[in-house]
Amino acid sequence: MPVKKKKKKKKAVKYKSITFKLSSTQKKSLGNYCKARKTTPTKLMKKLLKPFLQNYSEKVPKEYQVSERQLDMFGDEE
Repeated sequence: MPVKKKKKKKKAVKYKSITFKLSSTQKKSLGNYCKARKTTPTKLMKKLLKPFLQNYSEKVPKEYQVSERQLDMFGDEE
């Protein structure tokens, strides 16, 4: 009889929560949009954020980084 192998335990995914506030008009608008598209607000937001959540997990490319000198452009020149 063959020996049964132990199944590898799956690594548990740790989720973090993010909250933000919407006005009542914005919430109503979001609800109407989701109802028309037959989706939920959570699925909609995850779909829209997916490119940012997957592409920059390791390192942000230089072209998207703000240089230190750029912050001084709008400073007071006295």
